[in-house]
Amino acid sequence: MLATALGTTQAHGLPLQFIAPDGRLSAREYETHILQTGQVPTRPDTWHDVLNALVWLRFPRFKSALNVAHGEALITEIDNQRGRRRDAMTVLDESGVWVISQDPHLPELLTACAWQTLFCERRPDVESMMRFVVVGHALLEKALAPYPSMTGKCLMLNSPTLDPDSVEQQAVSSLRLIESPRQLPPLPIQGIPGWDAENTVNAYYANQKIFRPRGAVL
Repeated sequence: MLATALGTTQAHGLPLQFIAPDGRLSAREYETHILQTGQVPTRPDTWHDVLNALVWLRFPRFKSALNVAHGEALITEIDNQRGRRRDAMTVLDESGVWVISQDPHLPELLTACAWQTLFCERRPDVESMMRFVVVGHALLEKALAPYPSMTGKCLMLNSPTLDPDSVEQQAVSSLRLIESPRQLPPLPIQGIPGWDAENTVNAYYANQKIFRPRGAVL
């Protein structure tokens, strides 16, 4: 009902609807169903699906673009084997974080896993010139019962504004350049300033089980 009241549509202009699924759908069937009907299978008693619906309502253009990317990738896949591009879209859908930055050098530090430099030495700049927006519904679900190794996968968005609504179209356009999950740097969520009152000192970021150096196996 809320999607109807807001006039929310999907990529093909069909009205967005959240419906109880009739049986279990494969990932292929799920994405195709949304693309063809505008109906998002949603189990009302499951946080995973409810949070997915909320992200759809908050950022419908981005979620629609992910759905289209899945559909395009499905056409090129053989024997139901999910390719790297669809892997990347799935990672963003489940664990994505928009990293919006007014300073193009700050995302470079994140990509380099230079955690102490980014979150300690450059902390005032991070707090004033960056914004982290979780768009992955599985990551939001994990945040209901957070744990130290919670990790998001980042879509970097350099922008003069930190307003998520203003950068949504940029996020949509950025998807065209994503061909592999390797293009989505990891972000230990507990390192974000403000997440944990204790993460203000360098020693906090010395735990390499959480704040892994670049190239470490996740």
